[in-house]
Amino acid sequence: MKGTLLVLALLVTQELGIEMVKSYPIFYVIFGAVAAGGKLPLDASLDLVNATEPEKVAMEKIQDCYNEKGLKAKALDLTVMATITTSKQCISEAVAPLKNVITLLGR
Repeated sequence: MKGTLLVLALLVTQELGIEMVKSYPIFYVIFGAVAAGGKLPLDASLDLVNATEPEKVAMEKIQDCYNEKGLKAKALDLTVMATITTSKQCISEAVAPLKNVITLLGR
């Protein structure tokens, strides 16, 4: 389920034409809304990226899975997300565009 959520969210953001670097914050907003368990926050966060109705339905199904599994599953996913986000590889990929801009400005 964890991998499915990550892949689905990344596919949704790419399909909507958002550049990867810009998609990181919205991914975490949507992931947080899914984990929070409420339909209203999820719909509000999906409206930020103009998600289609089928995309909203798919995310609601993922949210239903989270709600069925309870707080323990949400805590485990939060641990996984924190581990991935703070990994050296993830940080270096997030910082790479900034390094490129700084390099270009320095020329």
